[in-house]
Amino acid sequence: MRYSHISFILCLLTNIFNHPIQSQELRNPFDFPILLSGNFGELRNNHFHAGIDFKTQGIEGKNMYAVKDGFVSRISVSPWGYGNALYINHPDGTTTVYGHLKRFNNAITAYVKENQYVLERFSVDLVPEADRFPVKKGDLIALSGNSGSSAGPHLHFEIRDTGTDEVLDPLDYYKGMIKDKTKPKIQGVMVYPAEGRGVINGSSKKKELKLVTAKNGKQTLVGKVEAWGEIALAVKSYDYMDGTSNIYGVRKITLEADGQIVFKSDINRFAFDETHYLNSFVDYEEWKDKRSFYMKSFVEPGNFLRFIESINRGFITIDKERTYHLVYYLEDAFGNRTELSVWIDGKEQDIPSPQTSGREYFHWKSENKFGAKGLRLVIPPGGLYDDVYFRYSVKEDSTALAATHTLHDRTLPIHSKAQLSIRLQTDTLGNKQQYGIVRKQNGRLSWIGGKYRNGWLDADISELGTFTIAQDAKPPVITPVNPAAWTGSQKITLRISDNLSGISTYRGEIDGQFVLFEFDGKKGLVTYDFDKERLSRGGHRLVFTLTDVCGNESNYERSFVW
Repeated sequence: MRYSHISFILCLLTNIFNHPIQSQELRNPFDFPILLSGNFGELRNNHFHAGIDFKTQGIEGKNMYAVKDGFVSRISVSPWGYGNALYINHPDGTTTVYGHLKRFNNAITAYVKENQYVLERFSVDLVPEADRFPVKKGDLIALSGNSGSSAGPHLHFEIRDTGTDEVLDPLDYYKGMIKDKTKPKIQGVMVYPAEGRGVINGSSKKKELKLVTAKNGKQTLVGKVEAWGEIALAVKSYDYMDGTSNIYGVRKITLEADGQIVFKSDINRFAFDETHYLNSFVDYEEWKDKRSFYMKSFVEPGNFLRFIESINRGFITIDKERTYHLVYYLEDAFGNRTELSVWIDGKEQDIPSPQTSGREYFHWKSENKFGAKGLRLVIPPGGLYDDVYFRYSVKEDSTALAATHTLHDRTLPIHSKAQLSIRLQTDTLGNKQQYGIVRKQNGRLSWIGGKYRNGWLDADISELGTFTIAQDAKPPVITPVNPAAWTGSQKITLRISDNLSGISTYRGEIDGQFVLFEFDGKKGLVTYDFDKERLSRGGHRLVFTLTDVCGNESNYERSFVW
């Protein structure tokens, strides 16, 4: 069967799989024209963006409406992530998700608050009965906001397949309300020799090619590439839209070699358990070291993203002394397409052997174990995306709690958590909970934590790097914010922070009774709005307790009159 026939069948099956739900235009969730600050499938730290971000004219508090009939199936409140979020199930088998809200409508707000007081906590994840909050298309359901991990006022909006919880590209439902004739732009191309099987310009190192743009907008690459053996490519590119200055992710990438498609990706649907494969979809080292997203046009053996198709995993064999013509096609959801030619000169040259001296060979599909003095590492099967010649080094320090262990000579992602154990060389703390494994990076410590076990600490890690043990015996800090104004503003505001392990729990009480303090994680502020139904006029006593991950506790007390 010819390749074109195979490609047609693969595309047909992909379309059937990716579009089980009939796309239909939805209501605009707002009363003003749609502009986006983020699109579906954008590359983010450790995940693909699962929805689209509606601009809200730079402010919070915009009326937000249900995009079609359904019922509220879930309500979540958190200082992180989606913040205040609503989930609405619809008869057509989809669920719409609305994140970073300022507040819910009155009925939902009352329901949430009642449950927060019953559970005596701010963060809740509620599943009301199906008939509790029915909604009609156009009903006011919330006000837009900036809650959770949002970096600015906007609405994060998702469409999910209710049965599988997979996310779909909402732009397929809103194309009629958005004008976009702007093409994606390519910023660079990276060329990789396959380790031990390919060479570029006499080297086994990857080579970055920059672009120049002519006055007519045509882009060409700068730099000559002479290659032999197996090579692969990656591209750095962003999409743009009419009427905004934002940058967006590119939906479709196609790479052809001498007229044959060798790689194709179309980010129009994925499952949440696939999203960490982003760390294999991109050049992880470039992202961690330079905050630069290069999207690979080759597939590592441990990458199982379903929106990718490839021939020979995207690797191209250069085995003749001639010029090979490669072409990139990048396309957005509106069909705007950019094309770029990449010329590779085939030149026979020696292929360097892999650097294996002093290294352990880790197979991506196997369980990999490594041990050294004071260290144990276990990477589960499938934890790596490709085979690795692992390198280990250690820095001893007799004055430290433990030696500093460097796992591999470059940052490497772990798809499923690896188990790391480090032995204490100084074990004097009575409270073992105050010990924790920490990651050292660019002179900073990041708390990993772990469990104490007979002089060892055990923890899960999501990437290889440099680790040691630290202690956190310092209690978190509670700082009142303008307490003289509490009575007049009818609001209590406290600033809370921790030096290392992070905040774990907090609790506010007035006159011995739980009161609801809302937590803004970005600002480190907790606030209590005087509740006329639960707080009487007169003199009161506030007690606020704050605990960090290591169990260190702080208390703040103050009397006030309302």
